[in-house]
Amino acid sequence: MTVRPRKEIHLAAHFPGVNNTTVWADPRSRSQIDFSSFEHLARTAERGLFDFFFLAEGLRPREHKGRIHDLDVVGRPESLTVLGALAGVTEHLGLAATVNATFNEPYELARRCATLDHLSGGRAAWNVVTSSDAFTGENFRRGGFLDRADRYTRAAEFVEVARKLWDSWTPDGVSRPFAHRGRHFDIAGEFTVPRSPQGHPVVIQAGDSGEGREFAASIADVIFSGWGSGGHPPGWHSTRHGSLEAGRAFYADVKRRLAKYGREPGDLKIMAGVTVVLGDTAAEAQERATEIRRQQVSPQNAILALEQIWGVDLSAYDPDGPLPEIDPVADSAITQGRTRRGDSVVIAEMGVPPLERSSRVGEACPSKEKGLSIRETVIEAGARQSFIGTPDAVAVELEEFVRRDAADGFILVPHLTPGGLDEFVDRVVPLLQERGVFRTEYRGSTLRSHLGLDHPGA
Repeated sequence: MTVRPRKEIHLAAHFPGVNNTTVWADPRSRSQIDFSSFEHLARTAERGLFDFFFLAEGLRPREHKGRIHDLDVVGRPESLTVLGALAGVTEHLGLAATVNATFNEPYELARRCATLDHLSGGRAAWNVVTSSDAFTGENFRRGGFLDRADRYTRAAEFVEVARKLWDSWTPDGVSRPFAHRGRHFDIAGEFTVPRSPQGHPVVIQAGDSGEGREFAASIADVIFSGWGSGGHPPGWHSTRHGSLEAGRAFYADVKRRLAKYGREPGDLKIMAGVTVVLGDTAAEAQERATEIRRQQVSPQNAILALEQIWGVDLSAYDPDGPLPEIDPVADSAITQGRTRRGDSVVIAEMGVPPLERSSRVGEACPSKEKGLSIRETVIEAGARQSFIGTPDAVAVELEEFVRRDAADGFILVPHLTPGGLDEFVDRVVPLLQERGVFRTEYRGSTLRSHLGLDHPGA
């Protein structure tokens, strides 16, 4: 009988910054824009031998009822600039920037990514995102004209052009002219940056739709699977894919798409975004998870979350009272910019707004059936702690998800900035190493070597 070797777990760290996961009321929470915060989390991730450090992007502060969203008021620095600074205080950690393919141009982006790859000695990554949001588009000359159906076609051509630019320099330092004639881009010239240490910076894609999965299968080295937005109580693996089996189904679906593009299963790493809550006992971990979730959803934030669904001002409602009986307003513009759509759907389903009851006759309203208040409904619907338990129990579960092909690894999203990763690195990483499923030292110098990916053009 052939014994299958243990799969090595890949780990990355997401800087929590501006999101609903962060507990800003905690006295240990610090600035989301001071360099010291980025440096602390990056150094912790490198101490834990993580593959890479991951930054999201916000091109315009979100608005709610005409005011800047509370979580965006102190601003959002530009990712590649931050990572360029982090390249000087880290030695091995990959540096991944989210850059929008809708509101940037291939030459500029390819140049910036190649520069970061040189500065870091081959540790750069680009998380490709798209947008059809006219609200964000108002910040750019092009505006928001790009049709939603064109998002991925432009993004695919964007990546194709960037790779042509990176390949226009040979490994031995010879520059060749480039030219591209396509639907979205018509450019020609010579690229200014020699071939970088990785050949191509690692390309990451975060998308869960069928369209997004296909895009990832065709162009990505890593897919960031957006776990953590399911409607389950703390203690459940609250992922967008719901459970271990649903995660396995997602994993199998994405991997099977690779063959169409002449790629092997190992050419694309699937990494799930997760949160972890630890305790000395299972009961303590559950208690901590419950308290964290209550801190994440203040009474004010509970009303704000509900307003995004109902589309009307609900400030007169008591967060500790029942859900509104009024009908939601379709196509409301009460919130501008990105919202947590996954949680919104779950909250709406739990509340079964009156507008939808005509098509769901006889179906119980989960929120009322459990006697939940507005705040309790939002807390339960958005329970985001993916792994809760003792360090040993969490290590076992992480290994099981990878061993059973529900993921190749995890992108940890801590609830504290910047010290939220320290406990995991100190208490869980050594257990994963003892189990033989995580590295005890970096075995290469580039992010591609950390991830076990081929070097283009090598």
